[in-house]
Amino acid sequence: MRSKRSFDFVKSSRKFLIVSAIITLLGIVAVSIFGMNYGIDFSSGTSIDISTKKAVDESKLRIFLDEQKLGDYSLTMAENRDSIRFKQALNEQQEKDLKAAFTAQVDPSASYEVNIVDVDIAREQQKSALIGMAVACLGIVLYVSMRFEWRFAVAAVTSLVYTAFFVISVFSIFRLEVNLPFILAVLTIIGYAINDTVVIFDRIRENLRFAKLKTHADLDTLVNDSIWQTLARSINTVITVLFAAGCLFIFGSESIKLFSLAMILGLVCGAYSSIFIASQLWLYLRKKQPLKKMAIKPQSTP
Repeated sequence: MRSKRSFDFVKSSRKFLIVSAIITLLGIVAVSIFGMNYGIDFSSGTSIDISTKKAVDESKLRIFLDEQKLGDYSLTMAENRDSIRFKQALNEQQEKDLKAAFTAQVDPSASYEVNIVDVDIAREQQKSALIGMAVACLGIVLYVSMRFEWRFAVAAVTSLVYTAFFVISVFSIFRLEVNLPFILAVLTIIGYAINDTVVIFDRIRENLRFAKLKTHADLDTLVNDSIWQTLARSINTVITVLFAAGCLFIFGSESIKLFSLAMILGLVCGAYSSIFIASQLWLYLRKKQPLKKMAIKPQSTP
């Protein structure tokens, strides 16, 4: 059934693709210049989260930390919770001395959460994270190739790479910490993004079975109508998950805020890329095929 909506996604796709290309170039420049702000999960060091009964003055806390002479550190302060990251991995005695000094000089009722990662573990976790993301992308390529065709697979993976790189670029530009929860967020985003893409691709495939394509304009109309027919479902799915991610970001602890932020960015970008990158790239690749070969044989839906 042909959509009567006025907005033409296909006709407008060129503008969005140009914007996406510009964002990608800016992201490449940002990552090349600034790199990533790796947390101790991917770089050696010690992270200490201190919970206090009352807020601690930042200047006094910095003076206290300087007096401990434990090397370079970064400090993030929130209400009744201070996060200190040392670039070096503290040994057991240094950790005990720091806790004892803080308890004696700052807050006797303070509680501590310590995370120490040495160089070898950091490198191993970097390697494991990259392997996990590569395996996820490979699995998606195989799944989409088997369920649809190679053009769908190429378009889907391009869309997923754009979504993941967009989140990575934002974290690089704003120097947000990249840790294991961030990698988990990216892998989760990939899952939601491929779901949006597959929904649109499945409708395109269904419409192709009964379409009588005589010109490329007919193919444009088919893709545009397929997007409109699945748009409500995609929006509802994204809004539902965005609500949960937004609640985690607003009400969650400091340790989960960056995970939630990555989810929010990825969900929005994933929905966008499914419509303006994945489906449009598939359309471009399909137009390279002669019109007389565009008809596909009916097949059972997996």
